[in-house]
Amino acid sequence: MTYEELTRSLAILGLPERVTLGEIKQRYRCLVKESHPDTGKDADPDSFRKIHAAYRILMKYADAYKINCSEEEFYEQNPEERLRKQFLDDPIWGGQ
Repeated sequence: MTYEELTRSLAILGLPERVTLGEIKQRYRCLVKESHPDTGKDADPDSFRKIHAAYRILMKYADAYKINCSEEEFYEQNPEERLRKQFLDDPIWGGQ
């Protein structure tokens, strides 16, 4: 897989660069329902194949992705916790 294939796959599914696994799956299911040759109202076999190929590339990338469990990344992904940590002991903001 190349970076170009990865970015092309994101574009085919209409996804941004930063996306969750759940968002990938949700978007794939939505597009498959629309373009499936047997059931979709906008049935297009070529489009269906492109969507499925893009999904496989993104899932392959996600499967090999190493999750960053550092404290910095945790607070980046959970800004509420970062604020709680920052202000919890503060007498005005922490409520103590």
